[in-house]
Amino acid sequence: MKRSVHTAALAAALASSVAFVSLSAPVLAQSAAPAAKAADAKAADPDAVVATVNGTPIRASEVAIAAEDIGPGLPPQLQGAARQEYVLSFLTDMTLLAQAGEAQKLDQTPAFKERLAYARTKALMEALMTQEAKKAVSEEMKRKTYEEFVKSSPADEEVHARHILVDDEAKAKEIAKKAKAGEDFAKLAKEYSKDGADDGGDLGYFTKEQMVPEFAEAAFKLDKGQVSDPVKSQFGWHVIKIEDKRSKPVPSYEQVEGQVEQYLVRKAQADLVTKLRADAKVEKAAGAPAPVPATPAAPAAAPAAAAEPAKK
Repeated sequence: MKRSVHTAALAAALASSVAFVSLSAPVLAQSAAPAAKAADAKAADPDAVVATVNGTPIRASEVAIAAEDIGPGLPPQLQGAARQEYVLSFLTDMTLLAQAGEAQKLDQTPAFKERLAYARTKALMEALMTQEAKKAVSEEMKRKTYEEFVKSSPADEEVHARHILVDDEAKAKEIAKKAKAGEDFAKLAKEYSKDGADDGGDLGYFTKEQMVPEFAEAAFKLDKGQVSDPVKSQFGWHVIKIEDKRSKPVPSYEQVEGQVEQYLVRKAQADLVTKLRADAKVEKAAGAPAPVPATPAAPAAAPAAAAEPAKK
């Protein structure tokens, strides 16, 4: 009965790197193992040399950067020393190919210089955004934002209901009559409900917005312990019993801490982009596309989602 909720997800586009890793790393994993262990042992020193490729050193800091770059595309079961070896193998192959490209003077071509300039700009952007994120997030700011959310959030009403779903009104009237006469509602649900009622038709707690309108209107008009007359919806005929009513519980700080932190990061970064755009002098060539607006931060009420029951 509960409405489907579609959530948006952001995916990191690392396909080219992942494809390269999947082909190259297994070949070099065995030979890279000693160096990978050395990298793990020297992790505290970012300048420590963990391997050399034709005399070119690979440092622990480079391994860490590579791990961050290709990590989202690696199999989740690849952990510990095996993951370290995989990353070092990728970095070894990348260095070998870069050396071969340099030998062919590809680094002197206009196309390479353009890509290098773009990569530098992108890296500077990411460094600044990371710095802003770190400045925006503190335990004090997270708790302050959470408290503001709690104060501004309305106390939504929830009901805890059971229901029985059948195909025709006559059967629903018969069931409602039995339930109102005092027969066990959960047993009636197991006997008659067509949507699988092993749990006695228990829907748990829900808000009005989580149900289809006809069902919600009927359920929220009932008092605790009351049984409804038959209610028609797109799914069939319902008989509803209200087990309890309450104000929706506010999620604890621990439940939504991650969402609060994400909100602060997104807000700080969006504010920075907005400010820089406002202060900048940007001159576009004729026919150039308009700039994309800065990504807005999530609304402050977003953490409330953590307290909602699962939607079906």
